[in-house]
Amino acid sequence: MDSITPTMPGQAEALALRYGPDAVPPAGPWSDAIALLLGHRSVRAYRPDAPPAGTLETLVAAAQSAATSSNLQTWSVVAVSDPAVRAQLATIAGGQKHIEQCPLFLVWLADLSRLGRIADAEGRTLEGLPYLETFLVASIDAALAAQNAVVAAESLGLSTVYIGALRNDVEAVARLLRLPPGAAGVFGLCVGYAEPAATGEVKPRLPQSAVLHRETYGIGDERAQRAAYDGLMGAFSRRNEMQADTWTERVLARIASIRSLRGRDRLKPALRALGFPLR
Repeated sequence: MDSITPTMPGQAEALALRYGPDAVPPAGPWSDAIALLLGHRSVRAYRPDAPPAGTLETLVAAAQSAATSSNLQTWSVVAVSDPAVRAQLATIAGGQKHIEQCPLFLVWLADLSRLGRIADAEGRTLEGLPYLETFLVASIDAALAAQNAVVAAESLGLSTVYIGALRNDVEAVARLLRLPPGAAGVFGLCVGYAEPAATGEVKPRLPQSAVLHRETYGIGDERAQRAAYDGLMGAFSRRNEMQADTWTERVLARIASIRSLRGRDRLKPALRALGFPLR
């Protein structure tokens, strides 16, 4: 299938879709790239059509063009095509069938194993390797790389959705993908052409006044901002036949109990078992 160039909304429309009509920030510089970013939406239903040959390599090239701390390049990615493995990954992720459905599924790794192999080959000891800071660098590197790949994919008319639920059982993911010690899957990514009915709306975000602070952090009228956003998200949920609750209720439900973490409360010992001491 040929790539599809997305239709870019105008600036006013794009900002209103992202923030709602009552919280549009002042207009500033604009470009097709910014319009593409503001039009992002997660898609959870895909057509079976494979993207053109070379798409995976193009997305990885975009990913490798992202910033990486000290050029350490502490990430890797596994493209998974085996239906049996995908089915098991979907089960780990709580039954997310789009993992099996999408034509391209990528597992992004925080990967310190490569640095460990360099040290072994050169007969050196990397004293900083076991520390939490180094794992954090690897996780940030993976996220920056993946987001570059997402932007590249969407510029080609493809849709995406991140799968953080792979962290429900990082040890099982490591076994399935035969990861070496010092590598762990931090999230997955579905890529493909969206089913027409699955594209949905742009999901509104908090107003900029809630997240943009100048010079120092200020809470300001956070309650009023949240109330307005709750109304916006409630209407969005009703329009999209989602559970009609507010953003506040979603936040509280998502973090309310250890059970809501769905196994990720055991992430620290699991990562240690995979070769990340996290000192």
